[in-house]
Amino acid sequence: MHEMGTVVYIIDTVNKLCEENNIDKVLYVKVQVGEVSGIIPSYLTDFWEWAVKKEKHLSGAELKVEELKAVTRCGNCGKTYETVKYAKICPYCKSENTWLETGNEYIIKEIAVPDEEGQ
Repeated sequence: MHEMGTVVYIIDTVNKLCEENNIDKVLYVKVQVGEVSGIIPSYLTDFWEWAVKKEKHLSGAELKVEELKAVTRCGNCGKTYETVKYAKICPYCKSENTWLETGNEYIIKEIAVPDEEGQ
């Protein structure tokens, strides 16, 4: 289960940033998760809700998940295509000389904190 380790990493990273920047409260954290990363977004949010309850800066913070489409590039024709739809074989030239360009990563994209009025 990658989701547990991923959530722990996100929590540790955000807590460290909060300490370094004197931030008391986080409203939400937005992450991008690759379509073929092996991370299941619903598991990620379920574990998040459980894990942040006792966190100083993150208690009550929402985890927003955006999915990044998987894109593969062909080494022969240079075109890109949807990985999930076509897998390893390029739909344009039928080459197997392809590699995953995006779609297996996860990125902490945004951390929202209250403004001066606490909102």
